Amino acid sequence: MEWMSWTLPTALFFSGIAIILIGMTVWQIMSPSIERRGFIPLATTRGDRLFIGLLSSAFIHLAFVSLTNADLSVATALCVIWMIILMRWG
Repeated sequence: MEWMSWTLPTALFFSGIAIILIGMTVWQIMSPSIERRGFIPLATTRGDRLFIGLLSSAFIHLAFVSLTNADLSVATALCVIWMIILMRWG
């Protein structure tokens, strides 16, 4: 019973999310975060910014797929830059 096609990109995607969550958990245990305000108009913790970043990255990819014919690696690069900006100054 195969309900999902586990291709290499699918496995890498879910593995990457799992590694990020494990890393954030270890980071939170070693150095608890405090809420702060950046350019997002509410106080957020690292976990909040990670969630916002992952959600907005999904929307960036969806918009990129629906509006352009360019390679998806461009959207991925934009999302990596967005996550760095969001986690640092968000």
